[in-house]
Parts: sequence; structure tokens; C-alpha cells
Amino acid sequence: MSYRKTAASMVLACAGFVAACPPIMQASAAQEYAKHFAALSQLSVAVAEAMPPDQFGFRPHAESMDFGQLMSHIATTNYQFCAGLKDSNTPNLPSPTAKEGIVKFLSDSFDYCSGVISALSEEQLERTHNSPDGNLAGREVLLAMYIHVAHHRGQAEIYLRDKGIRPPSYRI
Repeated sequence: MSYRKTAASMVLACAGFVAACPPIMQASAAQEYAKHFAALSQLSVAVAEAMPPDQFGFRPHAESMDFGQLMSHIATTNYQFCAGLKDSNTPNLPSPTAKEGIVKFLSDSFDYCSGVISALSEEQLERTHNSPDGNLAGREVLLAMYIHVAHHRGQAEIYLRDKGIRPPSYRI
């Protein structure tokens, strides 16, 4: 068989194989965001866990939030963004002051949001929702929340470095 006939046979065989395969399911925008949000969550909680309990009151500057307040701020705002995506009120939130309670509050906020995000429809992503940053389309709420967490987690990593603690490695 000539090279040309062999190549043509291979192309036809491959085309037949592809045509027989079921279509590849494409992830929804909410599923794609949920995947990245899971990584954001894990890293943020790891940063909170890296600070020793006796340093949760540390603040690098008199006008800065202390470390515990910073972690609680992330958690509170997560709940606010995600309640907005559900078009509901923010649930009653705790006010922990010790490391164990603050880390749980932070972790629970990410769990709450993960449930909300994974259930978002395309219509909810397009519709306007109330958020800490004002009335935004669902997609914009997700982006604003991601930026908010990354911004404050970055601050928290500086707090760790000020204490001589190497922050957990970035991962996506």
C-alpha cells in the first residue's frame, strides 16, 4: 500500500472513531470557577493555620487589622458575597477570637460558598445580585470575591513573613 493510501485510511479511521465517541461535556462557568475556588480555599485556610495561636493578635501597623481580624474579614465577606449570589440574607455569623474558632469560621465560609457556587445556573451568573461591592452580575460577583480573598490572603502572607514564617506554597 502506498504512503498516500495508508495516510488516507488512517484519517478515515480516526474520523470514524471521533464520530462514534460521545460528545465531550464542557464544564459550566460555575464549575470552572468552583474548581479554582477550591484551590483558593485550601491555600487561604493553610495560610490561617500557619500562624501560631499566640500571634493571631499581631498587626504589622497600628492602623492594620490584626491577623485574626483579617482572617475573619475574609470569612465574613465570603458569606456576604455568596448570600448575595443566592439572593438571600447573610446567615448569622460567629465572632470568634481564638485561632481554632477563626480557622473554622474561615473554612466554613469557603464550604458555604462552594455549595452556592457549584449550584449556580447560567441565568444566575448573568443576573444582577447584591454584593459587598454593589449590584453586580453573578460572574462579576465571583470575580470580585476571588480578588477580595486573594488580596487579603496576600496581606496575611506578609504578616506571616513579618513573624519569620514561610507562607504555604501557592497552588492553583
